[in-house]
Amino acid sequence: MDTIRDMIAAQRTELAELLARLPRSGWDEPSLCAGWRVREVVAHITMPFRYGRGRFALELAKSRGRFNEMADRLARRDAGVMSPADLAAAVRSNAGHPWKPPGGYTGALAHDLIHGLDITVPLGLDRPVPEERLRLVLPSSLDDRSVRFFGADLDGIELRASDMDWALGSGVPLTGAAADLLLVMCGRTLPPGRLAGQPGARFTRV
Repeated sequence: MDTIRDMIAAQRTELAELLARLPRSGWDEPSLCAGWRVREVVAHITMPFRYGRGRFALELAKSRGRFNEMADRLARRDAGVMSPADLAAAVRSNAGHPWKPPGGYTGALAHDLIHGLDITVPLGLDRPVPEERLRLVLPSSLDDRSVRFFGADLDGIELRASDMDWALGSGVPLTGAAADLLLVMCGRTLPPGRLAGQPGARFTRV
């Protein structure tokens, strides 16, 4: 448990340092989350730290129990009123925050890691994700709950990591860095040149 929480703290600290160096214009660049800029993604990452249970319940009720609708509404609202400095500080000051989703601390690590990639990949700020973090987040089968949740169509595809010993599925090979393949499973569309193999065009921005 301590090891996972240490990874979470490191992940948030590294992201906070990156955000502190990001030019103001970078905060308005599009992320890999459809319809969200960098600032909306950071507002979403920090939402669990800034909203207590009571306020969270109230906001969820306003969205009639639809979590995704609530998350989008709050991310857009908070991104419009919080400055880049405030958003970066919310990440930095909550590096050790004990929040965890239903998936536990592994889910918290996945949340921070994936959304961090949603920011860094489109900005071209590639930074290697430590293998030990990826191994905790990457699924071991196509029946994994995280794969089903995002609903990416991986039928007939074998994902093959080029930077570590990891593969998933069967069929036509799709090769890329493990972090990029994680994004594919999360339904993201990647910038050109990051994936190799015939299925790559399905998951790559034109």
